[in-house]
Amino acid sequence: WYQRRVRESSGINAEYGKAVVSTQSTGGMRASVHVDLPGWTAEGLGSLQARCEELALQPRGTRGESGGQTGITYDISNKHRLGYSEVQLVQTMIDGVNTLYKEDLELQKKHGL
Repeated sequence: WYQRRVRESSGINAEYGKAVVSTQSTGGMRASVHVDLPGWTAEGLGSLQARCEELALQPRGTRGESGGQTGITYDISNKHRLGYSEVQLVQTMIDGVNTLYKEDLELQKKHGL
């Protein structure tokens, strides 16, 4: 059952990569996407965390919640899990990731990347 649910709730796209939506045991929902952010990496993890807080997002390393960060790829998800509709949570994640990506392009220029 679990394997089937994971396949049904995950999507892989050749251009955009893998998107995963997981329901939490409390009934909340976490939507996330892996995205390369070299500009934010150069700016510093603290800066990325602060910006994500402003956008109601949560940055993680690609190794999971406690796996730490390596490289320039981050797992970005909606910060809130409860109290919002699934559409609101996913839209927050989409809008926030789009904002981070646009800002990352400027940060790449700033840092000469």
